[in-house]
Amino acid sequence: MTPILEARDLVKHFSVRSGFFRREVGKVHAVCGISFDLFPGETLSLVGESGCGKSTTGRLVLRLLTASAGSITFKGADVMALKGKDLRALRRDVQIVFQDPYASLNPRMTVHALISEPLRIHGQYGSGGGKNGGPSGDERVTELLRLVGLNEEHASRYPHEFSGGQRQRIGVARALALDPDVLVLDEPVSALDVSIQAQVVNLLEDLQGRLGLAYLLIAHDLSVVRHISDRVAVMYLGKIVETGSRDEVYERPSHPYTQALLSAVPVPDPVKERQRKRIVLRGELPSAVDPPSGCRFRTRCWKAQEICAEEEPALIDRGQGHPAACHFAESITVV
Repeated sequence: MTPILEARDLVKHFSVRSGFFRREVGKVHAVCGISFDLFPGETLSLVGESGCGKSTTGRLVLRLLTASAGSITFKGADVMALKGKDLRALRRDVQIVFQDPYASLNPRMTVHALISEPLRIHGQYGSGGGKNGGPSGDERVTELLRLVGLNEEHASRYPHEFSGGQRQRIGVARALALDPDVLVLDEPVSALDVSIQAQVVNLLEDLQGRLGLAYLLIAHDLSVVRHISDRVAVMYLGKIVETGSRDEVYERPSHPYTQALLSAVPVPDPVKERQRKRIVLRGELPSAVDPPSGCRFRTRCWKAQEICAEEEPALIDRGQGHPAACHFAESITVV
């Protein structure tokens, strides 16, 4: 199967400026040479600690940020080179659902105005919603509200009149207005209560099955990631340190960082929870302005040796069945 989205050696640095003349004194190494593929109809999850570059990657895919180096290809087109009408076409096919459902919705606009805005911008409101024509704009808004589990009466209300879960449903409806092929889900349930998280996750799974969407899921909740993902890529300080299918990463993690993350996930079984061995990482997360040489995880890794400081480990399969960026990768079972 051909990937719908490909990223190769993607890099993003942010300048650090100081002084009266705002001279550049350094760079934040937010994303450092990562590569991944996203296939039609699948969910690829980027997971890791806050500040590891997950959200920056999502914004690079959407061209909300411009990459410092590397390439992004969508349906064979070079995303980095798109301009004008071609870039607008990309924005129709690749949409985003933001982390905070309230901050991403204009409080002065009704739900109808919020959902219909993409249709108006792309000239599809009067002639019919979606890239394949269809119902009129008003009918399309009603259709989208029902699709995400809301009622037609909700269209005349404002965002502050809804709960967090309902607001996120509105955000999903807005993202679906133009019939996209890919949704970038930037921590879509992290701001919601646990019971509401399950409802939104189930909604996203249902929509994916019905509409054939591909998801690039950005998250740090490993329980949610395990429930919805097909493949997982674990990020640390701007690098992908392990990647593979959901079962490979969760059942046979081989990078020490992945093992530490999974050991911290609560298990709803008191007996198994008591049997678990928690891996506690020592030290602080290094600065992205001056990352460690060699392996970036070595300053917190219990396996670190001299080679880890001298040579950056490649993201390859060392016999564990899936790629891991560790000189001493070894699969273990995390109970």
